Parts: sequence; C-alpha cells; structure tokens
Amino acid sequence: MTMMRRPVGRGRLLAVLGALIILVGCVLPWWQLGGGDGIPPISGNAFEAIGIVVFVVGIVTLALVTLPYAVGDRPTGIDRWLLYAFLAVVGWLGLGARVLDLLLSGAFAFGEPAEVFTDGPGLWFAGLGLSILARAVYQMRGEPLYR
Repeated sequence: MTMMRRPVGRGRLLAVLGALIILVGCVLPWWQLGGGDGIPPISGNAFEAIGIVVFVVGIVTLALVTLPYAVGDRPTGIDRWLLYAFLAVVGWLGLGARVLDLLLSGAFAFGEPAEVFTDGPGLWFAGLGLSILARAVYQMRGEPLYR
C-alpha cells in the first residue's frame, strides 16, 4: 500500500509557526495593573472581550493546516491561501479592537512604573504571530495548487 501525501510547503509551515506563537501570546498577560507593595497584580490576556478572536484565529489556522491530512488523499477546496488571508485579517482586526479597548479603558495610562505595567508580552507575541501568519499568506500565494 502506497501512501501519497501532499507536501506541507513553506507557507503552511510558517502558518503553523505563526499559529503556535499566537496561542502562546494568548495565554501570556496582555496587560497588568498594580503589583506593588506585596499586592498581587491584576492582569488580563486574550480571553477577555474581543481578544478571544485572536485565540480562535490561532486554533482555526492549526485546524486548517491539518485538514488535508485528516481527509486523506482527496484535495480539499477550503485549503487555499485566501482563507488564510481572511484569518490573518480577522486576527489583526481582533487584536486592534482589543488594543483600542485597552487604550480607551485606561489600561495604557502611563503612570508610575511601579503602579502600571501595560507592556504585556502576550500582546507582542500575538502581534508577532499574526505577522508571521500574514507572511505565510504571502508565501502561499506563490505555491502551486494541488488538485
């Protein structure tokens, strides 16, 4: 029995890397308030408000990359660069909306360094992962379609 699997391609490998970085960024704190004088800080990550959209984009990207291997040797019409581009745009819109929400709620009020810490690493990781996903879309546009 011979198994013929389609090659993953550089674009899809970049999409997996971007999705994994997005998921790591969603778990890390996006903002943090307080934490001085022995008081635990109040923080939040992607699982608040519209930030959950970024997490969903990471999960759906991983599912989309693995979909052709789940259905067997039949090609799937959904595994195209255009859907990855849609996911990247939705992810950027979700990240932008959450940053705007944090900005309007005062989480980015730059006060004393001991009181306010808004430079959450998760926000940066999510942005990096979305950038890699956007680069993966650009890479996928040049890859041949398997039918």
